[in-house]
Amino acid sequence: MIRHHLSYANPLTHALDITLTIPDNEQQTLYLQLPAWRPGRYELQHFAQKLGGVTATSNGTAIPVRKVTKDRWLVEAGSAENIEVRYSFYARQMDGGGSWLDEEQLYLNGINCLMAVEGREHESQQLQLAIPADWQIACGLPETEPHSLLAKDYDQLVDSPLIASNSLKKETYTVAGIPFHIWIQGDCRPGWEQIKKDFEAFTKEQLEVFGDFPVADYHYLNQILPYRTYHGVEHVNSTVITLGPGELLMTPPLYKEFLGVSSHELFHAWNVKQIRPKEMLPYDFTGENYFRTGYVAEGITTYYGDYMLARSGVFTAAQYFEELNTTLQRYFTNHSRNNMSVADSSFDLWLDGYKPGIPDRKVSIYIKGALTALLLDLQLRRATGNHQNLDTVMQHLWKEFGKRGIGYTEVDYKQLVLRAGGETFETYFERYIEGTAPIGGALDEALGFVGCTLNSEKSALLYESVFGFKVIADAQSTKVTAIAPNSPASEALSTDDELIALNGRKIEQNLQALLADMDLAQGIALTLFRNKQLRRVELRPRQQTYYTRYSISKKPDATDAEKQNFRLWLKQDF
Repeated sequence: MIRHHLSYANPLTHALDITLTIPDNEQQTLYLQLPAWRPGRYELQHFAQKLGGVTATSNGTAIPVRKVTKDRWLVEAGSAENIEVRYSFYARQMDGGGSWLDEEQLYLNGINCLMAVEGREHESQQLQLAIPADWQIACGLPETEPHSLLAKDYDQLVDSPLIASNSLKKETYTVAGIPFHIWIQGDCRPGWEQIKKDFEAFTKEQLEVFGDFPVADYHYLNQILPYRTYHGVEHVNSTVITLGPGELLMTPPLYKEFLGVSSHELFHAWNVKQIRPKEMLPYDFTGENYFRTGYVAEGITTYYGDYMLARSGVFTAAQYFEELNTTLQRYFTNHSRNNMSVADSSFDLWLDGYKPGIPDRKVSIYIKGALTALLLDLQLRRATGNHQNLDTVMQHLWKEFGKRGIGYTEVDYKQLVLRAGGETFETYFERYIEGTAPIGGALDEALGFVGCTLNSEKSALLYESVFGFKVIADAQSTKVTAIAPNSPASEALSTDDELIALNGRKIEQNLQALLADMDLAQGIALTLFRNKQLRRVELRPRQQTYYTRYSISKKPDATDAEKQNFRLWLKQDF
């Protein structure tokens, strides 16, 4: 059994001391590999940059160890049977995929810092924590003795984050005999009765989709923080969620986000942790695992995260539509929808999928993936008279691939959709997955099947609708953040321009009010700073408008049949 021992001298330095014990060595030379990325975020993160002082000994005698790549070490073991490797790790990243150490807690994502012994990843792994005796551990791994956890292999070890402290809060609910543990670390006052009621409802609905649960128990590890944050990461039988500010946890805006991210991450327990792209079965932690089905792994999960809240009655239809409207706005605001397909954007996650990147280059697999999932669900229902839907496809993915430990390919997923809906769904893939065809018309038609419609209206913000630019404004400045292609702004403004005056009048969080009081047909003159240089530019309106607002609503003249389709889709009265 491989053993990993964690201790620290001064938690305020955020420095963890790690000892890796390798027994029964039979290799003259052995290699240690630290992951370069983590599942759930498909970009290289180079965790090795936070390690230091790697040394090795055998029976107290130093043995040579040297780095051979950025995150791989060679230990010249010789005849040594038992080897200890020591190093430090800087634990000061508080988000869903990081690690943190201070005087109040140890929060660890093992994938950040625990090395694999090449060739022995399949062996059981013990994780021992030298922490205060009164600290409790929240983790998906079993605690075999006080502050000692056991994983069946290296993959399970680094896929099982933990929080250790003496201030953890915990409640448990049970669905279908499966315990679901909600752990909370942080200063907040959780409304446990409401939380457990809502979590149980969406959990039941998700279990209804798949029929069974892939693991014996599940742990929500929540870091509730004193500042605004939102992040979640999926794991085999747990999730880490960072959310804040804690004092607002049970207020409607933040509680809605708490429910949304929790439902999303639970759906990942099937979709991506078990139903996994073939390119990631098994994970290769040494480099990129390119795949083109991010719209399945993340897009479908994003759709179901909120959809399950509506189907379970946790969200009203109006609340669900609010979430859909936000997704629509994010999609239509980004002109990359005309430039790169969601399949190509999935592949490019490893390049710049989590960065703003250059304007209008790529789409979000979460946003467009969710909308294409909604479109597919409604189109399948319409084409089959409600006999087939996206649930059907996910059930087959689970039974034929996830449950059997087989990775699926693009072709596999497509064939399951065609099996459910027929060959006409080739067009869906050609236009909306592999292509960049406009989705609005097809989505409006599909929504009509359930008595709804896709509305479009001109943005009320005149600088958006008339001149085609967006701004962010505070007490200090008003800066241009986005520019619509081929708009008046595209010929005069640049991203990050700091707007100073409009027609000679100082701009101070009043741009919309100033524009509303002018004859815009005559054009406008903006004074601005660009690269610290003062400039004056003129913008003249054109016949078209920009940054159109989109929303979904129920049709006032929906037929009885459409209302029944709505009930079958959302499990709510029309």
